[in-house]
Amino acid sequence: MRVVVFGANGPTGRLLTAQALAQGHQVVAVTRNPAAVRPRDGLAVASADIRDRDAVEEAVAGGQAVVSVAGVSYSSKPISTYSTGTANLIAAMSRHGLKRLVVASSAAIDPAYRPSDSFLFTRIVEPYFMRKPGRTLYEDTIRMESLVRASDVDWTIVRSAWLFDSDTVTDYRVSENFPGGMYAGRSDLAASMVAQLADDRYVRRTVGVHTVEGTPSLIRQIWREGIRKPQKQ
Repeated sequence: MRVVVFGANGPTGRLLTAQALAQGHQVVAVTRNPAAVRPRDGLAVASADIRDRDAVEEAVAGGQAVVSVAGVSYSSKPISTYSTGTANLIAAMSRHGLKRLVVASSAAIDPAYRPSDSFLFTRIVEPYFMRKPGRTLYEDTIRMESLVRASDVDWTIVRSAWLFDSDTVTDYRVSENFPGGMYAGRSDLAASMVAQLADDRYVRRTVGVHTVEGTPSLIRQIWREGIRKPQKQ
């Protein structure tokens, strides 16, 4: 299958691209920085910003499925990258006759998702490291999901738990609507999305993915994902 991957040069996108190639897919890696993508057999690179409708349409042409792990960092300013980019993807897919769309989302947008009852998480981490700094990002993620659900493509929304860096795919868990745990390795998120390309069980459904082994401690996660580096896929 020829898979068009948006956000291919991000931390999850690089893993997803490698996994898709290893499984025999042809991949079009779409990124704003094509020079940073290492050439490999079966890989084509397209230069595009997901917010640029014409560039997205050109990148999608000739593909058979679209996977998006495009992301931006937390910001106090309004964010529209997710909704604008997804609208562009859906329009381009419609124009070129593509049906399969898999998009990364976040479990944090659902108020029913509560992976921990610990005081540290519920009174400090969630309000001050997730909800407050991520407000505008999560608002746009909700808009993105609404656009996907209203479309006529064969979509799957994959909501991840709190992401952490990992290079190895584990025996991760997939569940309806939101994850059953607190953390998701980026390699596991990537693997769960690649798996959707050959599995129609979750077409037009929302699933959550989380990792159950090798997860970090809460303090380490706060430092590595909440303080040291920007929040993105």
